[in-house]
Amino acid sequence: MKPFVFLFILNGCTAALFAQNFSSRSNTLSLDYSDSKTVLASTSPKITWQTPLNETVFVKEGKITIELTVESKTPLNTVQLSVRDKATDEVKGTSLIPITDEKKLSVKISKNIVLGDGINELEIVVQNRDGIKSSSFRLIHVGATALADASRLSRKDYALIFATDKYDNWKALVNPIFDARTIADNLKKTYGFNVEVVENANQSQVLDKLREYAEKKYGELDQLFVFFAGHGFYDETFKEGFIVTRESLPDDPGRNSYLRHSVLRSTINNNPCQHIFLTMDVCFGGTFDDSVSSRALDDESYRAPSQSEIIMRKLKLKTRKYLTSGGKEYVSDGIAGRHSPFAKQFIEALEKGMGGDGILTLSEIMTYVETLKTAPQYGKFGSDQIGSDFVFVVKGN
Repeated sequence: MKPFVFLFILNGCTAALFAQNFSSRSNTLSLDYSDSKTVLASTSPKITWQTPLNETVFVKEGKITIELTVESKTPLNTVQLSVRDKATDEVKGTSLIPITDEKKLSVKISKNIVLGDGINELEIVVQNRDGIKSSSFRLIHVGATALADASRLSRKDYALIFATDKYDNWKALVNPIFDARTIADNLKKTYGFNVEVVENANQSQVLDKLREYAEKKYGELDQLFVFFAGHGFYDETFKEGFIVTRESLPDDPGRNSYLRHSVLRSTINNNPCQHIFLTMDVCFGGTFDDSVSSRALDDESYRAPSQSEIIMRKLKLKTRKYLTSGGKEYVSDGIAGRHSPFAKQFIEALEKGMGGDGILTLSEIMTYVETLKTAPQYGKFGSDQIGSDFVFVVKGN
């Protein structure tokens, strides 16, 4: 008869009857039945990566520095690093980190490694004196080919579009929903986005939908585009801008029936998706940036880069960018059935701005909207990293 394992919880600690192996690749605890020694209230060693932080990393050249810390509540026995070619499953090399102190409970590892082109798996395997193992890995894609291929990796682009043209207490608008549906159609057909349009929502519905998207599981390459069309408002006393939702009251001194830009900034910034682009076609949209300042459009950071540079930038840096139809001012809703002036130019960018490489960048979008009579505002917010970008990749490229 095969031996069995009995686990029990006592005061928050797990005790086991046999030695265990634990891997960070899954939530599964695997048990080694070959060792019948009793292990008393032991826990698996903890592996913490300082660099690289992400499980999947894309680099142009194969030189990489790894830094990590290993900690255990019982003395460490072995720490081993291995490099494997994912295409062939061939082990390219192993390195045993020496444990000189028999009572050592933690080890800091810092190594410079040279990797070959392709996909390399770096795996760290740690075992303590109780025979309990932990492992953790990083996938390093190396070379220009790997970077170019990144656009064809398994990934998803999402678009969440809010549009309001009917209000309980504000003047109706003529174009927001027409604009939103046209933009949604372009994103789906041309760029393969998963699109959801939320029409004439109240504040609670907007926040509920933003929460829903904050609870999605995003891949490292996934992008989220958020668009608002409708009324906007700026309060001079609070020195803050607001999204006017369906039920917003004109006579509301505390502006509690409005969606504050500060709440919107925080909510979107805390979404786990790495790459987010927010666009607002609303009055006073530029006050989303609390400095209400425009960015230099000819800055080197926003030049139109090559395809490999776009992909590398997108995969390595966190993106939190916004574009609004105006600054601290009213903007036109336009003529019924002809789109708002801002939406018209934005749609034209989606239809014509991708050029010969099939990739539409933020800098290319700016060339379409910056000619508007009301100057749009473009910038960054939250945890955006310098040089980051958001790209619209034509479906099938």
